[in-house]
Amino acid sequence: MRRDIVRHPGSVVVLAVDNSRRGPRLLLERQYRHAAGTYLWELPAGHKDPKENELAAGERELREETGFTAAKWKRILRFYVSPGFLDERMTLFLATGLRPGEAQPEPDEKIALRFFPFRAAVRMVMTGRIQDAKTIAGILWLAAAKKPF
Repeated sequence: MRRDIVRHPGSVVVLAVDNSRRGPRLLLERQYRHAAGTYLWELPAGHKDPKENELAAGERELREETGFTAAKWKRILRFYVSPGFLDERMTLFLATGLRPGEAQPEPDEKIALRFFPFRAAVRMVMTGRIQDAKTIAGILWLAAAKKPF
């Protein structure tokens, strides 16, 4: 039996939460995804360089895509993206204590940023407005977590 497997160094996802106001707000990105043929709301994420530390990759991706940095980081999930043909594992971090800065996206990245109240983000998952699996995993983790901050 022949199997095709795509090898990948892994990637990171950042559940960036602003808890400085009445209720937590989640930082989401909206960008066009060619394979899906549409714009998607997603958590900040990106590839990890082969020898790069996962936390360093998370910090880099958050800063590059959004301009934000975070005071506190916590690894909350690790999962396979599509284990039927891809060995990529995603590591999901909770990032809090956000501080704004200037984004430095790749030339081909056109990213719109927006903070959503936590309850609104959960509704977006449950109604299908958020269709990205890594984002669904992060939001539902936060919904199930007891005292995540």
